[in-house]
Amino acid sequence: MRILNLFKIAWKAILLNKVRAFLTMLGIIIGVASVIAMLAIGEGSKQSIESSISSMGANMLTIRPGAGMRGGVRMDPAEMQSLTLEDVDALNTQSSLITNVSPVCQGSGQAIFGANNSPTTIYGVSPEYLDVRVLEVKSGSGFTDEAVKKASKVAIIGQTLVDNLFTEGEDPVGQTIRFNRIPLKIIGVLSEKGENTFGQDQDDLILSPYTAVQKRILAIDHLQSIVASSTSEDDAPAAVEEITSILRTTHDIRNNEENDFSVFSQEELISTFSATSEMLTVLLVAIAGISLFVGGIGIMNIMYVSVKERTREIGLRMAVGGRGIDILLQFLIESIFLSITGGFIGVLLGIGTTQLVSNLLNWPVSVTISSILVSFTVCAFTGIFFGWYPAKKAAAMDPITALRYE
Repeated sequence: MRILNLFKIAWKAILLNKVRAFLTMLGIIIGVASVIAMLAIGEGSKQSIESSISSMGANMLTIRPGAGMRGGVRMDPAEMQSLTLEDVDALNTQSSLITNVSPVCQGSGQAIFGANNSPTTIYGVSPEYLDVRVLEVKSGSGFTDEAVKKASKVAIIGQTLVDNLFTEGEDPVGQTIRFNRIPLKIIGVLSEKGENTFGQDQDDLILSPYTAVQKRILAIDHLQSIVASSTSEDDAPAAVEEITSILRTTHDIRNNEENDFSVFSQEELISTFSATSEMLTVLLVAIAGISLFVGGIGIMNIMYVSVKERTREIGLRMAVGGRGIDILLQFLIESIFLSITGGFIGVLLGIGTTQLVSNLLNWPVSVTISSILVSFTVCAFTGIFFGWYPAKKAAAMDPITALRYE
């Protein structure tokens, strides 16, 4: 029996039982759609995280006090005050792999202008901070090193703060706002950046000279962090090692002692969040894959029913010269047809679902060709795996017994 005839017979058998065939395919359809949707959401989240972190400055390096997280245990307060201006000076003079260095200290409070107020965060930084974080001043100007030396009460604000405080369309540049009762003259407004992947509004901030924030707002003499830029993205790992070496010397840390600071590159942050995202994606895909398994069991079940219903037909085909391999291929092709057709519908449903999720929930999604190819491969394997045993059982029938079957 030619292979083309086997395909025609299998297709006619499916068309004769359209509703039953559709219900059989339903498990495959739901499984494939779920897998594609989960992979698209996972890949979209990964790309969004990478883009968001890179938008903060692809070359940015962050130095924080303390040796990092220690299982949630509260660290010694003295250890959290380990960064000073001497560290900034040492990095500026001794490092060959970083270009811009800025101290950072920050605090939360209320920004007030007239009758309007808004909770926000103030960052005490140096002029180099704008280059490190890839921030642009849309109107007005940034502050200078002279403003840092004098601890001038000046500020650059983000667009969210402009919208919340200057509700009547006033030009914020030149106006004076108060932050926790400290007056700050606005000298510039930052270009809008929007929310990052973690839902944080990147435009809800005040930038001011770190000296002013240290003395007038926080009343501290240490730094809460230091940010810097490596000479290039490729130099970031080497820059991390260089910074570590310089600060160990500055802090007089011996060879057998642990660092009292931590250095992070954007690449490390991307790797950490991407690994978490990938782990969650694998978990979700595994859960969605259960639907494929259930769909495969449904195909096996319906193929058993089909073999039982067509026992006399099988006996007749064998009686007129049909070989066992022909019978096996007939039912195996029917099983693969069910699986592949369900997979095709599932792919369309999965792509439609991801677009719906993107449009309604504004989640980042990315449907890849590889996920579609994997889905089709899994569907073909499912059809072969779950259709093989019923087809083999049909092929092994005794033609005399099959003809006598009622």
